[in-house]
Amino acid sequence: METIKYTGKLQRYFRAPIYMIILFVAGDVLVYLQNIKAGALVSVCIIIYAAIALWYYRTCAARLNEEIIHFATHYGTVQKELLNKFQIPYALMDYTGKVLWVNEEFARVTGRDKHYNKSITSIFKEITREEIQKAVNNNFYVELEFGDRKYAADMQRLQFNEDQDADAMEIMTEADNFNSLIALLLFDQTELDYYKEENEKQKLVVALVHIDNYEEVFDSIEEVKRSLLTAIIDRKVNKYFQNVDAIVRKLDRDKFMVLFQQQYLAKLEEDKFSILEDIKSTKAGNELEITLSMGFGIGGNSYVQNAEFARVAIDLALGRGGSQAVIKNNGDVSYYGVRGKEIERNTRVKARVKAQALREIMETREQIIIMGHPIADVDSFGAAVGLYCAAREIRKNARIVLNTVTSSLRPLVESFSEEAGYPADMFINSEQAEEMADAQTLVIVVDTNRPSYTDCSRLLEISKSIVVFDHHRQGSEQVVNPILSYIEPYASSACEMIAEVLQYFSEKVHLKSNEADCIYAGILIDTNNFMTKTGVRTFEAAAYLRRCGAEVTRVRKLLREDMAAYKARAEIIRHAEVYRGLFAISICESQELESPTVVGAKAANELLNIVGIKASFVLTEFQHKIYVSSRSIDEIDVQQIMERLGGGGHLNVAGAQIENASVEEVKRRIEDILDIMIDEGEIKL
Repeated sequence: METIKYTGKLQRYFRAPIYMIILFVAGDVLVYLQNIKAGALVSVCIIIYAAIALWYYRTCAARLNEEIIHFATHYGTVQKELLNKFQIPYALMDYTGKVLWVNEEFARVTGRDKHYNKSITSIFKEITREEIQKAVNNNFYVELEFGDRKYAADMQRLQFNEDQDADAMEIMTEADNFNSLIALLLFDQTELDYYKEENEKQKLVVALVHIDNYEEVFDSIEEVKRSLLTAIIDRKVNKYFQNVDAIVRKLDRDKFMVLFQQQYLAKLEEDKFSILEDIKSTKAGNELEITLSMGFGIGGNSYVQNAEFARVAIDLALGRGGSQAVIKNNGDVSYYGVRGKEIERNTRVKARVKAQALREIMETREQIIIMGHPIADVDSFGAAVGLYCAAREIRKNARIVLNTVTSSLRPLVESFSEEAGYPADMFINSEQAEEMADAQTLVIVVDTNRPSYTDCSRLLEISKSIVVFDHHRQGSEQVVNPILSYIEPYASSACEMIAEVLQYFSEKVHLKSNEADCIYAGILIDTNNFMTKTGVRTFEAAAYLRRCGAEVTRVRKLLREDMAAYKARAEIIRHAEVYRGLFAISICESQELESPTVVGAKAANELLNIVGIKASFVLTEFQHKIYVSSRSIDEIDVQQIMERLGGGGHLNVAGAQIENASVEEVKRRIEDILDIMIDEGEIKL
């Protein structure tokens, strides 16, 4: 006890009465100056006070020391006991991870006694030396499992110095005199994770189910059989969702709403939404197959938001041709059942409605700009020309954004010269378009529905009036809030859609022969000379253009390619590799070609003429991107493959554009995707 010395505030507090003697003496001097007798009296009092203060300080110091030591010892013991009895597992380690001390709860949880001095990694495999080093440098958090429990391990660095108490210094000695320790706390997360998982499982999933071709199927059967067919469809839908404890409510003759818990969604995903294939076998006098589309909404902050996600998902499913399921999980979108071809609709009601809506919109705008995708092809150009003619019909001046004129497109573009009676500003580049556009400008997008795939995406930000015409399946990236959207995946080409719209735009839209040639050429290219994705309406559109003056021989001359491109196409085919005996993959050398992407697309079509090839892929490096053209005949859905690469398209015609990658890297990615899809059963050999 004699070695105990007070420091700081406590020492000053104990010596304060002695320091007061000096103050009293100074005051006594002032009293002496006024009155000697009074000063003497004060001096006597000060002497008595000093004697008492000094005696008290001397005699009580030992007792005060005893009290302070007793309190400190008791306080330290309580602290240590509290830490030892702490209900949270707690351990101290040195900087290498060696266990120095554990409390009773840690010993109970891990089954190690208090004298266990091995590395913490021998208890928890998840805590490696790298994690321990991170904890030395800074606090670190890791999740781990021990037995049947899950823990959150929080490792905190404890810094010590010479003023620490004896217990701490003793531990420091065991820590090889390193200047810090690591405190490990284990928080049992088992029940919390369980309830989180249960809460996640019980979240609401909103699903919308639509019959894609209700009108076509029911118009094709006798009236007396319609009730039977309706009952069969309703029964199949209800029976399918009964397996997931769902509530099914019919909203309309061809629409259902389904509500169920999220824990069952994985079950539906596992069987690839088998009702999509099962419903096709439904027969009650109908010749046409019945197809369903389903949209699921999950991951929202409210039931209303999930319902909105479901609405977006069903729109995506229908916009991609139907007969599939789409799950929208907040920002993520998943597609299932995209194996069948799009259902062609023979009715032109939709085309007529869209044509009338387009005319009304055009009539209210003073400025119209039409654009397609970068490196415009014949289909994109032909569709833009068709809409230019529609604008001219109502005396509106339209302009077409065209940044790149490829060799295959140049003969068509040159036919729209000033000598032929067309304005000099019929074709403009992106910079010119951005300068003249404002919020009221009508921007029409053709042959693409992705903002990033447009020739001038900046226009979509400037204008508040956007119209979309496209025949590709929709993906997760879409044009936001268009005032008119006409997306029909069953159409062979954008030119086919525009040809139909022109027939209903006015009583008779006057097309010049070169204009009809352009639109006809777009259909010809995208159908590979009417061999791919052709339907009744495709030939009807071609017949309409023929009546407008399109000449097959003239179009064929316009679409001829030069010798260099022809040789390059032959080289692509010659060097093609056959992967897994079914897939032709080749690389287009673009150094000497003006339009390598066009050559690559044509070569992909040619590769399908080889016996045994089910799908072809041609990779072209052009303008710092890798362009992939993929084609198939009927068995392989190349759109699914291209979607995994970030692209899209159709069942038999699709593509992708990849940045920041080499041709060999993209080729390996395609091969990996094919392997995965074969293993998952998405591609059946």
